[in-house]
Amino acid sequence: MKSNRLARLRRVRLVRPRVEHPPTSQRPLDTTEFHEADDLPYAVKIAASWAWRLLVIAAALGVLVWLMSKFSVLIVPLMIAALLTGLLGPLVNFMHAKLSVPRGLAVALTLIAFLASTTAGLSLAGQRLGVGFAQLWQQALVGIEQVQTWLFTGPLQLSNDDLQSFLEDTLAQLRSNSNNILSEALSWGSVLGQIVTGFLLTIFALIFMLLDGRKIASFLINLLPRRARPAMDGAVTRGWTSMVRYVRVQLLVALIDAVGIGLGAFILGVPLALPLSVLVFMGSFIPVIGALLTGALAVLLALVANGWVNALIMLAVVLVVQQAESHILQPLIMGKAVSLHPLAVVLAVAGGTMIAGIAGALFAVPAMAVLNTVVKYLANRTWENDQLVIERYGPLVNPPPATSPSATVPIPDNDGTVGVAAPRPTNNTMNGE
Repeated sequence: MKSNRLARLRRVRLVRPRVEHPPTSQRPLDTTEFHEADDLPYAVKIAASWAWRLLVIAAALGVLVWLMSKFSVLIVPLMIAALLTGLLGPLVNFMHAKLSVPRGLAVALTLIAFLASTTAGLSLAGQRLGVGFAQLWQQALVGIEQVQTWLFTGPLQLSNDDLQSFLEDTLAQLRSNSNNILSEALSWGSVLGQIVTGFLLTIFALIFMLLDGRKIASFLINLLPRRARPAMDGAVTRGWTSMVRYVRVQLLVALIDAVGIGLGAFILGVPLALPLSVLVFMGSFIPVIGALLTGALAVLLALVANGWVNALIMLAVVLVVQQAESHILQPLIMGKAVSLHPLAVVLAVAGGTMIAGIAGALFAVPAMAVLNTVVKYLANRTWENDQLVIERYGPLVNPPPATSPSATVPIPDNDGTVGVAAPRPTNNTMNGE
């Protein structure tokens, strides 16, 4: 029996199913295969993710700066007008709210007073300096003669022939570069034309910002989606408040700078200390160039009137005051006023100067202050508990979704309709309050 059974088993053919293997190119990927990215440290992955995002941000900022440089003739006057609006806006609001002066008349009176005071200060300082230089002309001639004597008898031991050859070489250089000098003069003429155009555009923009600042802001805010308007309205209002604080602090810093240099000139016996203080005050609002020109003028007055030693002491006074104002006083006061660290203020001014020159130094701190305030306001969702925003738009904490029938919060428009735009505030915050 056992042998018969084994014989039958040998005759039975065991059929195994044939497995068809697809080609290698059509096989599914094995998720357990090794990838090079799996072997990278976690820190490297995070750094790579941050790196390409930062590169995208840097490229976007570079394109923005390039576009702004192409339209600098329009952008710079508008930004100057915004700063002046922050300075003059409180006066316009006071005249309109407290003295019941029509807003147009308040704007006109404020602009006339501002332009008249600026022109009077510059003309008075210029006249006093002109009269002073006329009185100091004899001393200036004596100083020039002393310089000539030092050139002849000093370490250089120059002679009349050396001076004559130097003058001839200078005239030859001027003749050979006459075409370059002419092109530079023409370029300066175009620059002067741009300055005049920018001045007129600044005055024009300043008038409308003082007159209709809130309407302009409301128009821009109403271009956004309806649900984004309350947050952006509150952020713009807070950012404007930061810029107004910056202008007021800059006014204080300029006053301290003028008092420091003027007092130093008065103690050293430098003539025309009062008009010099006026020029220093006005020049403090122009970064780099303003301080350079006013400081050089103070040293020149000391040199002509009192000699080399007094001029060197005056130079030391100017450098100490300007360096203390730039690196100690301004960062501390400015940083506290605009909620920026003093180091951030210094780096902003330095970076703005490197990127955009004088305009960058002028607008770097207010731009960073506004950006810092807006980002913090939006990141912390402060508009949900902002009383000013609640007065304009109603309660905004946990608003219903936009798809529900009751999602739309009635928002009165400027003309009284519902659900279109934000109401006008009772106080004109965009005009400097």
